Amino acid sequence: MKTTDLPVGADKAPAVEAMFDRISARYDRMNRIISLGQDQRWRRHIIDQLHLASGATVLDLACGTGDLCNDALGRGYAPIGVDFSAGMLEHTRTPVPLVRGDATRLPAPNGSVDGVVCGFALRNFVDLRLFFGESARVLRRGGRIAVLDAAVPEHVITRAGHHVWFRWAVPMLGRVVAHDSEAYAYLPASTAYLPAVSELIALMQDAGFDDVHRSTFTGGAVQLLSGTRR
Repeated sequence: MKTTDLPVGADKAPAVEAMFDRISARYDRMNRIISLGQDQRWRRHIIDQLHLASGATVLDLACGTGDLCNDALGRGYAPIGVDFSAGMLEHTRTPVPLVRGDATRLPAPNGSVDGVVCGFALRNFVDLRLFFGESARVLRRGGRIAVLDAAVPEHVITRAGHHVWFRWAVPMLGRVVAHDSEAYAYLPASTAYLPAVSELIALMQDAGFDDVHRSTFTGGAVQLLSGTRR
């Protein structure tokens, strides 16, 4: 898929929702394959960044099938999963409360949660400014946010290998394993939605987060951003 073919504006949300509804039954299996089994380690890094007391309420936005919810639960937190894809929620494997909702219009009072996490969904939101602003709204002062998404490796050799895997192999695997070449062509192409690192950090700071920190994993192919609600 060319970046020029990506849905934009009012077309994006329904297109993304329909895609995740469609691939929900095979989503976890494909995640393991695409990440070469690294997705579980990446999720642990998200939880590591929370630094909250046991029992803290943590919203997992775009929770998918609930893997990250389970990781948070295993650390002693009280997670709540939120996703706007009914198909994904139907295939969850988590005992935590689940809500079908929009991460840019959360059904939660101001300052009502201790933490917000989000794994590999930034590029699926229509407006990142609204996403970070809404996350800041529902977080108490001193609450923590940790979000993970794809990145482009800086080293030329690593970047070349990443390009071959992400742009060529992943769509092929999507066609063979998930029987949905369109969805798994969208997922690599959708990284074009992500702004530059400096802009991502500025969006978080403007939304009300201090101590914004960025780290990368797997040769720079994955980025984790965290911050504290001021």
